[in-house]
Amino acid sequence: MYKRKVYDHLRRWKAASKGTTALMIEGARRVGKSTVAEEFAKNEYRSYILIDWQKAPQAVRDSFRNNLDHLDTLFMDLSVYYGVRLHERDTLFIFDEVQLFPFARSAVKQLVADGRYDFMETGSLISIKKNVENILIPSEEESVSMFPMDFEEFLWARGEELLADAIRQSFADRRAMSPLLDNKAERLFREYMLVGGMPQAVERYLGTSDMGNVDRVKRQILHLYAQDIEQYGGDSKERVKRIFDEIPGQLSKHEKKFTLSSLGENAREREYGDAFFWLDESFLINRCMNATDPHVGLRLHQEDSTMKCYMGDTGLLVTQVFADRAYTSNELYRDILFGKLEVNEGMLVENVVAQQLRASGHRLFFYSRYSRQAKDRMEIDFLLIGEYSNAAMKARVCPVEVKSTKRYKTSSLDKFKNKFDSRVGMQYVLHPRPMRVEGDRLYLPLYICLLYTSPSPRD
Repeated sequence: MYKRKVYDHLRRWKAASKGTTALMIEGARRVGKSTVAEEFAKNEYRSYILIDWQKAPQAVRDSFRNNLDHLDTLFMDLSVYYGVRLHERDTLFIFDEVQLFPFARSAVKQLVADGRYDFMETGSLISIKKNVENILIPSEEESVSMFPMDFEEFLWARGEELLADAIRQSFADRRAMSPLLDNKAERLFREYMLVGGMPQAVERYLGTSDMGNVDRVKRQILHLYAQDIEQYGGDSKERVKRIFDEIPGQLSKHEKKFTLSSLGENAREREYGDAFFWLDESFLINRCMNATDPHVGLRLHQEDSTMKCYMGDTGLLVTQVFADRAYTSNELYRDILFGKLEVNEGMLVENVVAQQLRASGHRLFFYSRYSRQAKDRMEIDFLLIGEYSNAAMKARVCPVEVKSTKRYKTSSLDKFKNKFDSRVGMQYVLHPRPMRVEGDRLYLPLYICLLYTSPSPRD
């Protein structure tokens, strides 16, 4: 199994909970939820039982329904059926794909109250109406979100732990890496941008170095998502499909804001609100909302009618761009990698930054101001909340500008700083150049787009 950051969260949960809560790992399909849960069980417990609700026989489901008031019988049934000896306070039950059997999720209350064993759930689409009807979500359930592998996890998977450490140190010291390491990091980041962070895609790439084979894996995942939309999309499924298919075209625009009119001449936000919610709750997209008045409480000034929609994984976005082809060859990927093929790189770069920020725990916001006067127009790609050393470490708004080329201007960032000066902390420019520092403005290479900052609960 590849090293995943969520593993440390699971360890903290076990130590703090001591059996008083269950943990739900939620995320999109194929991000590695089941794998990390089972690896955790193997390493941290004396025994474990993994119940895959996609495969569990009806008899197992019946035992849950019939014996919830007779837990001794239920635990004996599961122990004997799965051939696993149970150890009080040292056995973990994993309910895999628990959305397929919501009763097990609602049973967590009684199971946790019993106190003998620990319980973990994994789920996709767990907030979708169809999967929560007629059940009471237990208050004893904690949750953690899991995303595709970020760039640092990708480096770990490649055996580049030392480079990952060097990148972290570079950011901490505010000092650029040597040209040798900078060039290597930039090349690997471009690889990551095309491969993406879905574990199956990464595994295929590391095993074959063939982007064509990787693309086949990503197409299978996209097909799986299409099936999920068809099965669970309910009355909104056609609108969900339209939005999902439209994302590459929307991101290829200069401002990248999602225009509802692209979905139909008479499309309205109230008609598509449920569809956007479905995609967001399914972790298939990362929504970035417009904060009309940038304060530390960004959600207080969120405008729901204006948003940007990024794909949950940039590797899947690349495959989605070429969805009209039956097959995307290794040669085509190499042409993109080396800049020989005309493709909107700004779209990919901004998407991958959104992906890294979301994986770091940040909610996504941007700032947009339109004016007939060019001097008053502003477009800030992302807004973060961070501590600011020049304000006694108080929280400030940190604007982030993303640049895909070496030649660019920072006019929007300059205007934002001038207009909201007292609210603004560190400013970040992510660009394909080495790091440099200019006062409270930090120019970072794109491969440091994780920013290594802790999200503020205020955002």
